[in-house]
Amino acid sequence: MITIRKAMYTGLALVASGAVLAGCAAAPTETPAPTTSGDATTDPTVEPAADFLPCIVSDAGGWDDASFNYLAKIGIDRAAEELGVEAKAVESEAEDDYAPNINTLVDQGCDLIITVGFALSAGTVEAALANPDIMFAIVDDAADNDFDGATDAPNIRPLLFDTAQAAFLAGYAAADTSKTGIVGTFGGVNFPTVSIFMDGFAQGVAYYNEVKGADVKVVGWDHATMDGTFVSTEPGIGFSAGPEALATAQGILNQGVDVILPVGGPIYQSAGIAIQDSGKDIALIGVDSDTYLTDQTGLQPFFLTSVRKLIDAAVYDTVMAAGTGSFTTEPFIGTLENAGVGIAEFHDWASKVRPELSAELESVAEGIISGQIEVTSYLAG
Repeated sequence: MITIRKAMYTGLALVASGAVLAGCAAAPTETPAPTTSGDATTDPTVEPAADFLPCIVSDAGGWDDASFNYLAKIGIDRAAEELGVEAKAVESEAEDDYAPNINTLVDQGCDLIITVGFALSAGTVEAALANPDIMFAIVDDAADNDFDGATDAPNIRPLLFDTAQAAFLAGYAAADTSKTGIVGTFGGVNFPTVSIFMDGFAQGVAYYNEVKGADVKVVGWDHATMDGTFVSTEPGIGFSAGPEALATAQGILNQGVDVILPVGGPIYQSAGIAIQDSGKDIALIGVDSDTYLTDQTGLQPFFLTSVRKLIDAAVYDTVMAAGTGSFTTEPFIGTLENAGVGIAEFHDWASKVRPELSAELESVAEGIISGQIEVTSYLAG
């Protein structure tokens, strides 16, 4: 359990709880203008330092992953434009690039370096400890590699997302939409930031079964054992839309699944191919962005919804705060309450889902926010 204090993210909260539910989510490029960052206030009237240099490093998925790298790049670009500065972005092609790319940005005099993804955690901590005058932030990781419950360097801000809450809603929607009574999920690699989606999804299905007296089954994840189906143990394979991801998706679909949640950046594309090959009416659920809007491979008709992280808004806020002298290392944790996570609208599936579903999801979300409905995760509590 990572014991870090939840930071309220007032700017995100301005979009209100309705924006986290089906039919109400904004496009990922429509980032709200945050007014606070943890305990610090981002004052738009404060002039940024003329020589402020914000920088960012992707993981191996690259900026065009239609997922968290894509959203992080949107966030830093928007902030840089508003601050009147130019951001530096370095794209990693392989795991071996992470530490060298971070050090390259250190050498180029970056004031803030944002690293995207837990795979960059070790390199981020090492660079932050060696460069205490540089501000760092990392997406999807607590930078706690010794697992003592604290960030490993005092100049790193973790940007985290309790996606179990939003995935719970997606699981409920999947169970309600399924005609076979079997839904499925699989991940790229068994990391906490991946399995948190899968487990939240399974919890949502279980809740649906409880309140509806149903018996929808989940393939690919077992909440009791906290284990499931993954593409690989190697990130380079696990987070690629390659033959391994395709075979994994086909194995899930072969078990009668008619709604599937792939968790691992572009591996959703492999699931999409498997759906097309099946010739069946199978729904796909995206992650991180509203993948219906960001996908460039023509899979839009298959998306039931997406489990969203407002990574772009969290990155934007962090850059704005750093550029105006109000940077904080207090961790941000996105939740339904602060609108840091949510699910996308149903798009092309809107006419296929039960008309009452959206209202039920609103009610479930309110229950999660109030604490009446418990969603467990390593970021909860």
